[in-house]
Amino acid sequence: MSMVPSLSPQNREKLLDALGSAQRIGMLGDRSLNEVIDHSLAFVAALPENIRTVVDLGSGGGDPGLVIAVARPEIMTTLVDRRAKRTDLLTRLVGRLRVQSHVEVLEIDVALLPQRFSGRTWDAVTSRGFGSPAYTAQHASPLLAPGGLLIVSEPPESDGARWRDPEVEAMGIKWQKVRHGVAILQKS
Repeated sequence: MSMVPSLSPQNREKLLDALGSAQRIGMLGDRSLNEVIDHSLAFVAALPENIRTVVDLGSGGGDPGLVIAVARPEIMTTLVDRRAKRTDLLTRLVGRLRVQSHVEVLEIDVALLPQRFSGRTWDAVTSRGFGSPAYTAQHASPLLAPGGLLIVSEPPESDGARWRDPEVEAMGIKWQKVRHGVAILQKS
């Protein structure tokens, strides 16, 4: 997909309500919720049609994981956060959005995922603000299937140079491009 997809007005309203709950308790900052959703739709645009599984690292208040789940219901989406308060909220929001058939919420430190789910991989890993490129690649690499995508938020006006790092490449993850404010990388 080259253009950022849109949501039906009904789905946008559902997401505004759900993400508003997260924002009211301090999990999404003070950005406009429409901006949050629009930025999350850039993650959706970066997911090719053949993607069937996504894990969102540090899901927090549901950005971008919940937007992916609503926009692409054919994708099995896993939301991961280490804080119970956040996963409790995410579980409630998943129910409110009625996406529980294709969304799982896990309270676990991302570093423990490979041991807990030995051999399980995902087609894509997403992250809005998980950590430095090397740290993110270190934790995403064991979760990605060969050829899988790592899709991460980028600062405005970024050309993705921070991802063209020997430490990131040592994890088997190679920078592809930046599009609509997200860096797209691929596991070899």
